[in-house]
Amino acid sequence: MTLDDHAEALASDLGVDKEEVKADLENLVEYSVPVEEAKSSLRRKYGDSTATGEPTAKDLADVSTSDSAVTVRGRVLTVGKRSIRYQGDDLVIFEGELGDESGTISYTAWEDFDLAPGDTVEALGAGVREWDGDPELNLGSETTIEFADESMTIPHDIGGERSLSELAPGDRGRTVEVRVAEVEEKVIDGRDGETAILSGVFADETGRLPFTDWNPHDEIEEGGSIRIENAYVREFRGVPSVNVAEFSTIEPLDREVEGGESAPRMSVREAVSTGGLFDVELTGNLLAVRDGSGLIQRCPDCGRVIQKGQCRAHGDVDGEDDLRVKAIVDDGTASLTAVLDADLTEEIYGGDVEDAREAARDAMDQEVVAESIHEELVGHEFRVRGTLSVDDYGANLEATEFAACADDPAERARTLLTEADEAGETEVAE
Repeated sequence: MTLDDHAEALASDLGVDKEEVKADLENLVEYSVPVEEAKSSLRRKYGDSTATGEPTAKDLADVSTSDSAVTVRGRVLTVGKRSIRYQGDDLVIFEGELGDESGTISYTAWEDFDLAPGDTVEALGAGVREWDGDPELNLGSETTIEFADESMTIPHDIGGERSLSELAPGDRGRTVEVRVAEVEEKVIDGRDGETAILSGVFADETGRLPFTDWNPHDEIEEGGSIRIENAYVREFRGVPSVNVAEFSTIEPLDREVEGGESAPRMSVREAVSTGGLFDVELTGNLLAVRDGSGLIQRCPDCGRVIQKGQCRAHGDVDGEDDLRVKAIVDDGTASLTAVLDADLTEEIYGGDVEDAREAARDAMDQEVVAESIHEELVGHEFRVRGTLSVDDYGANLEATEFAACADDPAERARTLLTEADEAGETEVAE
């Protein structure tokens, strides 16, 4: 929605001249006032009956995206601080969560109100905007923050300390203690040109998650155990990703954070129901090798798989040969597509890309590679570990490990039956 659209809708609601409203709106936005807060301010200026007088006092659970401004009372659960670019300007914002007896709500403060975790506050005239489908409080120039001497009792934890498994996209002001399992320096095309960042994997006792450090910190070294305060979490390829930024603080720990070597084991149904996992291990029967497996060609510019020399993004290209497997894995509870990269595919195929090219030339058929892989895999049980993403197109697991199950299915079935018989005999004896 453009600024002109906002002005037109607002002028229609208020019954005033659109150009006058647009000029006022542009002036507020130019001074970095968020659009929704600017609109609320103009409603009050032009005497909108829904915006005059004291904003409605509400419990946090009752705040909705249809509210323009509210008054709420609660305790500050978390406070994060980071810099953003808004309307072309670099700004420092504060963000986190408030909680009361009814629930919690996230907030963004465009001014430094000196909030601290544990404070009991009343926010008068807090703007409300929609963020990822939920209401969020906007604390700005139209908001008054009052601090209470007596603490409110609430059923929520104060502070941002979390394990990796407890993090979710949208979290702000989080504190984690992790081991740096993997780290590499990258150069990306950032908002100010080429920018060096760190990326990799954090691990703790509960699992592993990817991370990005936008202002590389010397303390983030592979194998090191560190405490990070003021991190925020975004979604990356369907899973939470820890973001370390300018105002994050990092301290080495005097202990080693354990865990992260193994992935949680789940049924396919359990894993898919989470909506996405960075690291999970599944076991199932391989039912089919999908089209697009075996010897394939990728675009040299973007890496997409091409068909008949055509890339969806770059048109006619000279493809580069690669190996891949897309396999349907089913454990009886549900199924997903496991995607194996070139390294894992080479282990299964028993040869590299050059071997695959030669086989395809000899047979005068590229599909001979996929057929060979099909014969090797289909009908057998495998253990697969990797990153699971779930979207409208289904569940896909980018495999990091793939191996045939060592135990014999028939023997395992006999063992289960024996255990069941013994359990039945015990019940009869009792």
